[in-house]
Amino acid sequence: MLESTSLLLLFVILFVLLLFSAFFSSSETALMSLNRYRLRHLEHQGHPGAVLASQLLARPDRLIGLILLGNNFVNIFASAIATIIGIKMFGENGIVIATFSLTLIVLLFAEVTPKTLAALHPERVAFPASFILKPLLFLLYPLVWFINAITNRLLALLGVSAEDANSSAINAEELRMALMEAGSIIPKRHKKMLVSILDLEKITVNDVMVPRNEVEGLDITASITEVSRQLSHCAHTRLPVYEDTLDNIIGILHVRKAMHLLAQNNLTKETLNSIVKEAYFVPESTPLNTQLIQFQRLRRRTGLVVDEYGDIIGLVTLEDIFREIVGEFTADSIDEDKDIHPQQDGSYLINGTANIREINRNNHWQLPTEGPKTINGLILEELESIPDPGVSLRINDYVIEVIQTTDNTIKTIRIRVAEPQQNPQ
Repeated sequence: MLESTSLLLLFVILFVLLLFSAFFSSSETALMSLNRYRLRHLEHQGHPGAVLASQLLARPDRLIGLILLGNNFVNIFASAIATIIGIKMFGENGIVIATFSLTLIVLLFAEVTPKTLAALHPERVAFPASFILKPLLFLLYPLVWFINAITNRLLALLGVSAEDANSSAINAEELRMALMEAGSIIPKRHKKMLVSILDLEKITVNDVMVPRNEVEGLDITASITEVSRQLSHCAHTRLPVYEDTLDNIIGILHVRKAMHLLAQNNLTKETLNSIVKEAYFVPESTPLNTQLIQFQRLRRRTGLVVDEYGDIIGLVTLEDIFREIVGEFTADSIDEDKDIHPQQDGSYLINGTANIREINRNNHWQLPTEGPKTINGLILEELESIPDPGVSLRINDYVIEVIQTTDNTIKTIRIRVAEPQQNPQ
């Protein structure tokens, strides 16, 4: 029958078959290239194309079976048509000519070009295609089901089940990568905050706490005059209250309540004790994401950090955790940094007790943070002894000079970014 068909009609049929082949090829690539999270978002918004695409992708084995069934049918049919055209035009040699010509045409116009277009613009191809594939799946379902039944049996022999849908959940690292690749869709500052939230699980309370030697507290055994003076000049909203030393902790005092008593001339040891809240203790190894939840659950803002022996080693506040997420969020905390002092020559004078994470955050550096928490501890770990003033060392890309030491610690250092090392010719 086809042998008696005119060449013009055969070319028209071949052209239509190539269009169908391009449709099936591009549909497969587009549907598999869809961003599943954007697809879910559009589906929730009621986008009709997204709804159909999501339904098709719910059973990828059936979708692939349908597409490959259609694609192979039209390609084989096109091969038969091309062979007849070749024989009509070139005789027996037309079979070889048709084979090579059709291979090139299918590769260019029914495979590479439509698949590339679909990969670059998956939504523009997948959503319209879903309106055709969905009813086509309904019409050809018995045949598709038969093909899937055979392939699923073959997969079962390999220990794979088509019923097992791939989990669409992503872990923290994948979410971090998605944020990094978001480009200008998410403002840079917002992106940094979101990544910082993901990093909270990697940071412990020990990394951000105020060390014990810098904790400001209120000695309840001091005279009421001294207590009043300290409260009047206090820069914090909450203070640890103790007897003689911080080891004998009594609780946490809300300074505003104490100032209210002071304004009423009713500040005594008894009234002061009555407003002191029970202390809240935090293990030093607690991740910040866990501690943030604990602060919220217990309605606390301040915790005393203890080591494995129960000794107090520092203090952590809700503000310390927020600072890890948003950075310094008050002008005073940035302008009045008591630990880091920029110099005119580009170097920095830094107190030995300065926290390495604070130094990195303020200067956008990358000093090691895996070991010691302070710059003093980092230098002592590198040198394995207490250095004399004037000693210099290099850690990664930073040159550190010891400026001042005490009996057992480094008090002041100078640090600058080293010049890039040039490879010898």
